[in-house]
Amino acid sequence: MESDNKSSKPHWNTANGEFYPYVKSVRDELKKGMTPAEKILWEHLRNKKMGVKFRRQHIIDFYIPDFVSLSVKLIIEVDGKIHLKRIKEDRERTKRLEILGYRVIRFRNEEIENNLTDVLTVIKMNIEELKR
Repeated sequence: MESDNKSSKPHWNTANGEFYPYVKSVRDELKKGMTPAEKILWEHLRNKKMGVKFRRQHIIDFYIPDFVSLSVKLIIEVDGKIHLKRIKEDRERTKRLEILGYRVIRFRNEEIENNLTDVLTVIKMNIEELKR
């Protein structure tokens, strides 16, 4: 028998069920082709190094965020130059993910590559705030 408080626990199955079969292969390719900035950040997020588990390219609803911690509902997006042309789409995506209860924080590739300590500090502060 399933628990009534199932929704209070982090749950990996967050994708829209109808959408998942079409986007799974895209997700798999994104996982294989991480950018240099994503690789740098992943080394600091993986294996609960920030105190919570992060997943890479985990499908949520109709989206594939770069990194997500389901336990605190924190999404981290790493933005390359393409995002300069997708500002409106990124805003709409962020709004939808926030409606679903996630906090979305974004970093440009250059921030990760040049100011990693500051980026990690912002991430840690968000994790601690969301744990409360």
